[in-house]
Amino acid sequence: MTNMIADEAVAKSRVLSVFDFDGTLTHHDSFIPFLRFAFGKRYFAGRLVRMALPTLHCVRRKLTRDELKEVLVKTFLTGVDEHWLRKQAELFCEKYWNKLMRPAGVMAVAAEVNSGAEVTICSASPALVLQPWADKLGIKLIGTQLEVVDGKLTGRITGHNCRCAQKVARLERVYGDLNDYHLRAWGDTRGDHELLAAAQDPHWRHFHPPRARRHSPIK
Repeated sequence: MTNMIADEAVAKSRVLSVFDFDGTLTHHDSFIPFLRFAFGKRYFAGRLVRMALPTLHCVRRKLTRDELKEVLVKTFLTGVDEHWLRKQAELFCEKYWNKLMRPAGVMAVAAEVNSGAEVTICSASPALVLQPWADKLGIKLIGTQLEVVDGKLTGRITGHNCRCAQKVARLERVYGDLNDYHLRAWGDTRGDHELLAAAQDPHWRHFHPPRARRHSPIK
């Protein structure tokens, strides 16, 4: 009887279904592989050397994950043409869709869309890079915003890295009071805890066993 009442309540409310991207819908992080794809292995390797010390500082907790993300963005994307990067994002999605996406994740998104729910990705990865993936899934996107001035990336993040409490804050900025929705959420790392805690229907590590996960230090 209780389950029937709960099901009726969900049916009468608006459903907001929110998916983390990296490690939840995908097999692993997408941003680092994207940078390698976009800039080429030699350029990527040269720039990655500059990340060694900041990454060590993050491991030793002298630098936060958000600060490390800012260093990564500054190192690779300062002065990059926005249009070029968007084109690279489209090519990356086209080439690596089948290799990167979890079939179970794609099916889960489709099921939420077909149910009539409002569906969005909410990710710490740059929205500019993830837009082709959201478009192909046919859903909305909330992600970390990169600052663009006169068509060029400045190497800075606009606002905050979209992880932890910022995921909930960004959702509220777009959708308003989350209490007005029946919130379903899917996530796989510490950066998703607040999102999952806010959901009436949380799915933690839903598509894969914990030991199969690969962490990114910047997620």
